[in-house]
Amino acid sequence: MTDNTGIRPFRIDIPQADLDDLQQRLARTRWAQELPADESAAPVGPVPPGWEYGVPVGYVQRLIERWRTGYDWRAWEARLNAYPQFTTEIDGQNIHFLHVRSPEPDATPLILTHGWPTTVVEWLDVIGPLTDPRAHGGDPADAFHLVVPSVPGFGFSGPTRERGWDRYRVARAWAELMRRLGYERYGAAGNDGGSLISPEVGRADPEHVCGVHVTQVFSFPSGDPAELAGLSEEDRGKLQFAEWFTQNRGAYDKLQSTEPQNLAHALADSPAGQLGWSAQLLGPSLDPDYVLTNVMIYWLTNTAASSARFYYEDAASAPAQQKSNGRGDTIPEPTTVPLGLANFAWDYQSIRPLAERDHKNIVSWNVYDQGGHFAAHDAPELLVSDIRQFFRKVR
Repeated sequence: MTDNTGIRPFRIDIPQADLDDLQQRLARTRWAQELPADESAAPVGPVPPGWEYGVPVGYVQRLIERWRTGYDWRAWEARLNAYPQFTTEIDGQNIHFLHVRSPEPDATPLILTHGWPTTVVEWLDVIGPLTDPRAHGGDPADAFHLVVPSVPGFGFSGPTRERGWDRYRVARAWAELMRRLGYERYGAAGNDGGSLISPEVGRADPEHVCGVHVTQVFSFPSGDPAELAGLSEEDRGKLQFAEWFTQNRGAYDKLQSTEPQNLAHALADSPAGQLGWSAQLLGPSLDPDYVLTNVMIYWLTNTAASSARFYYEDAASAPAQQKSNGRGDTIPEPTTVPLGLANFAWDYQSIRPLAERDHKNIVSWNVYDQGGHFAAHDAPELLVSDIRQFFRKVR
């Protein structure tokens, strides 16, 4: 029998041949056809002008040119390699993670989970302030030992090897990872898919999780008319926008949760295609090199298909989870581990009455007038501050 539970050092070292192949593919990009922009068209919700049909050719062309002539993967590789990285096998799956310990010996262990279409790169701007607040003008009592894993099927964790890697299985793997690292009491935090996984870490390991911090609480109506009648006008507006987004901007979710393999063939063969598919959420407001680095990792690891399968597996597991309490209820039992929310301006707006139905121990709920869906990159100081104040309450 081979013991696969060991923790092995890992270093990113992409072969030059892979980078050369990428350059050749980028140089041969065949551009998609599109209609001319309608300058007289009224804006459609929050959709940027020219993005009515989806990611426009001009945006992809600009980033491909940057990718070919100005982007430096080796610099980003070195930035990632500046942090200690490891791999281990949990439940038959390779798990890649950064493990950045604070210089403060009494720091709180915290596992940070990214979503789609990002990677561990999502958290790079907050690693320093969270692990070493003393060096960033903060209180050393707010320090964290950080564990930043690549979700199974994403990036350097590599493709998933079998079915079933939904949020619940990932959460159980995270609990095992923290146990394996020797952390008796720890926190969990996440964004996007990480906001789905992190509360489940608390549900899976309540004896050891001191608190869960998220940037979205994805609680939706159960279908009970009384529930909807009890919402305020503001909350009904949030719900209407969520429904609009699902119907008009949710193509990625619908495809990846139903037939993820359909698009995977194109994404595995075309870096321009991978860029266009990722950019529907990353978009023009983020730094181009941040966008390209996240796209680059999906490309280099060929994890477009397996990352999309997370949506499929999660959708497939929902009915079973909803019935897990044995009463045929339409929602699972609420979580009880302390929960904190930092809701940013240009992001999904969480609805507190629905959140309180699903989470019985909300101890922090802050709404900000700036920042977007990737707050760790575009509003890192606000996010760091919110994480610190939440864990002061629960550690």
